[in-house]
Amino acid sequence: MDDIDFECTACGKCCHDLRLPLTLAEASDWLARGGQMELICEAIPWPAEPEPGNAQASYKRARSTPAMSGSLPVRVSVILVAAFAGACPNLRADMLCGIYDERPLVCRIYPAEINPFVSLTPENKACPVEAWQRKPLQRQGVLVDETTRRWIEESRRATELEAPLRMRLCQELAVTHAALANEGFVIHAPESSALRTALERIGATPDARDASPQWTFMSNRGVTVETLLSVGAGVCLDEPASPRNFRYHGFFEASPA
Repeated sequence: MDDIDFECTACGKCCHDLRLPLTLAEASDWLARGGQMELICEAIPWPAEPEPGNAQASYKRARSTPAMSGSLPVRVSVILVAAFAGACPNLRADMLCGIYDERPLVCRIYPAEINPFVSLTPENKACPVEAWQRKPLQRQGVLVDETTRRWIEESRRATELEAPLRMRLCQELAVTHAALANEGFVIHAPESSALRTALERIGATPDARDASPQWTFMSNRGVTVETLLSVGAGVCLDEPASPRNFRYHGFFEASPA
C-alpha cells in the first residue's frame, strides 16, 4: 500500500459545502451555535445474521439498529450531519477554524478515513497538491499518527454506542423513511428547535427502550421497489412532486417500474 504524507496548508477547501457527521454531543453543540442539522437514513434488509467472520457485516451491524419494514427485518443506520452550503459557519476570514479546540471529531480526523473499509485516496480529497508532500501520515497502509488513530477509535466507538439513541431520536421526530443502503439516502431536515428538544429528551433518559416503529424504504428505481415489495418490505417510489418533509438522494438515475 502507498505511503502518504500530509500537512494542512490552511486553504479552507475542506471546510466548504459539507455534511459533517457528528456525535450526539457535537450535534447539540452545533445547534447551540445556531447551525443547521440533518438526519441521513439508510437501511439494509437483515433477514438473518451473517456468518461469523464477515468483518464488513459486523461493522455495519455495530453501527445500525434492528427494526422492521413491513414483515422484513432490517437494520437502520442514522447519521446526524451538520449541513451547510459555502463556508463552514465556524470558518474565519483567514481560513482558520473559529472553534478549533472544540471542533468535531470528523474534522480532527481529516483527511484520514473513519471507515476501515475505505482507503485513503488523496485524489478524493479537497486538499491542494502541496499538502501531500510534507509530514508522514500513512506508512504501508497504517496511520503513523497516534492522536489521529485515537480520534478514529473514539469516533467509531461513539457511533456504535449511539446507534440505539439515534433510533430513539428518529422516534421523537417521527422519522420513518430510509433509502436502501448503497442506493441512496433519505435526508430529513427537522426544525432546529424540535431537534434540540429531542436530543434533550433522549439525553435525559438514555437507557429507555422503546419499540421501534415501522420503517418505509424509498427508492427512485422501480425494480428496487418491486424487489423490496416481493420480500415483504414497506416501500414507496420517490415522487419529488409529492408533499413531504424529507427528500430522497439517489446514487442512480431514476427508472420507472
